[in-house]
Amino acid sequence: MLLGALLVLLLFAGAGQASAHAALRGADPADGSVVKTAPRSITLTFTESVGLLDDSFRVFDPDNRRVETGRAQHADGRADTARVTLPGKLGTGTFTVAWRVVSADSHPIAGAFTFSVGAPSATRAPLSTGPAEDPATAGLFKIGRYLAYGAAAVLIGTALFVAVCRPPEVRPLRRPLVAAWSVFTGSTVLLLLLRAPYETGADPAQALDPSGLTRTLSGRPGIALVVRLALLAAAAVLLLRQRRRERLSPATLAAASVLAVGLALTWAAAEHASAGIQVPVAMTSSVLHLLATAAWLGGLTALLTLLHRGALPAAVAARFSRLAAASVAVLAVTGVYQSWRGLGSLDALTDSSYGRLLLAKLAAVALLLTAGTLSRRWTGRLARAETAVTGDTQGTTSTEGTTAVETEAKVTVDAGSMDRAPVRERVPQPAGGPSLPDEPPAGEPPAGEPPLTPAEDAHRRALRRSVLAEVVVSVVVLGLTTVLTGTLPARAEAEAATAEQSAGLPVASVTTIPFDAGATGGRGTVQITLDPGRVGDNSVQAVVYGPDGGFADIPELRLSFTLPSQDVGPLDAGLTDRGGYWSATSVNLPIAGDWEMRVTVRTTEIDQVSETKQVRILR
Repeated sequence: MLLGALLVLLLFAGAGQASAHAALRGADPADGSVVKTAPRSITLTFTESVGLLDDSFRVFDPDNRRVETGRAQHADGRADTARVTLPGKLGTGTFTVAWRVVSADSHPIAGAFTFSVGAPSATRAPLSTGPAEDPATAGLFKIGRYLAYGAAAVLIGTALFVAVCRPPEVRPLRRPLVAAWSVFTGSTVLLLLLRAPYETGADPAQALDPSGLTRTLSGRPGIALVVRLALLAAAAVLLLRQRRRERLSPATLAAASVLAVGLALTWAAAEHASAGIQVPVAMTSSVLHLLATAAWLGGLTALLTLLHRGALPAAVAARFSRLAAASVAVLAVTGVYQSWRGLGSLDALTDSSYGRLLLAKLAAVALLLTAGTLSRRWTGRLARAETAVTGDTQGTTSTEGTTAVETEAKVTVDAGSMDRAPVRERVPQPAGGPSLPDEPPAGEPPAGEPPLTPAEDAHRRALRRSVLAEVVVSVVVLGLTTVLTGTLPARAEAEAATAEQSAGLPVASVTTIPFDAGATGGRGTVQITLDPGRVGDNSVQAVVYGPDGGFADIPELRLSFTLPSQDVGPLDAGLTDRGGYWSATSVNLPIAGDWEMRVTVRTTEIDQVSETKQVRILR
């Protein structure tokens, strides 16, 4: 139920605007600017390097007809720029530019702005520049990423559990390993096919377009996915060979370690760690973070499986407890570094979407640590109970000198055996004695072992409940991690905010306010850009969109600001119709704080509606 809810959440979370590591730093010509002569090109500058698409720029003239442009390319060889040439006879009036690029960390970003040649157009027909992304494609892509994260954790973590914790009974772990490999491979294929429509904002039907697939295979994210598939094929060979062997040889352990590191690198090389500051350190941290997560969460899955089968000695649980503690230490160090790299400042924890998501993830991890502490406590009690039972029964004999309990043969149990159960010796029993089943029912001790004492049974049940709680919370942690990897880091957002920018993405804030005046066609949204969003003079630009997503022409738009905590306002912005958008060059907001921004939209001579939304003004 919880997993299904998370998948639905991720699906509908894709309906908004795409967000990623790179942010628009500036544009030439600037948004809303009026130039005397037609520019020969349009240049965008970003905070990080970006990749270009065949349709990165779409330029529309005052009559909303598309302008023929040159091929998008990087300006002056700089990877953080995008430029397109314009025709010599561009004409006059207001032009609209819709752009779309791919950030260095594999996420597409998009936006739109206007500029005017000679003078702004008096009126413009509604224009839709297209959605930033297709909701179905974005949702499926995020689901694929979530499944890949979870399957990687189970596959790598279970294999590490077998190698390090050395459970005597590993046959119950075959099914989780095969299932994790299958889901991991299937989700990777899904991500590879959806990569092209995800970048271009197209619908999922374009996943099989040969040209899009060719473009995907030539880019870094696509290459990383192909490498991941190759590593998974090698992992399948390793799993099949291991089924025919009794031991984990040094060569097998080395090969499995290389595969695990390689799989982790396919994420580090194509997401946030591959862009921004300190890339080598960030990629190393990302690999360690993912492997530690797999060791902990994947090991929990293996632990819960063995607990359910009743085939978990306390010594194995104790070894995993030590492995989990080491994993938590690695997660703490790498998590602090990655948080600093993504946030840039402590204020960003509460002032940015990235920071608030990070706080939610930290809260979930805190719950996970609490459940882990309980598991560690029950593991210790189970170990002491088993030790007490061993001490009580050691050396016990019957009155006739016949051994009264089974004794285990002193054999070396291979930690990598996937086919054989522990070998046991039994004292001959009288003819007609009861035979033991080959595989015990779930929750009962393996055949040939004495039944659990009441204390052992109670401790094992408590351990099973605490481990189950850890697994449930880990599902939430993986969901938050998936959303976090697709969110604009606060450091990149701050870099864009401090840059001298007036195009595409707002310097300080952009606020979208929906409205419904009740009349036919009286619904839509107002997008308000406040620049720089700080104390003092600010410029305001407002664009009204109709229900179809295109520009809407309305008779009147009013905007005012009030600071209730200081009893300041309302301050009227004095918006002016610029033909296609509304603006005010100077709105003085004298005090920092959370202001109420009230917008009044008049859609007809008699229909109007007012909406209020909060905006934070910084010092």
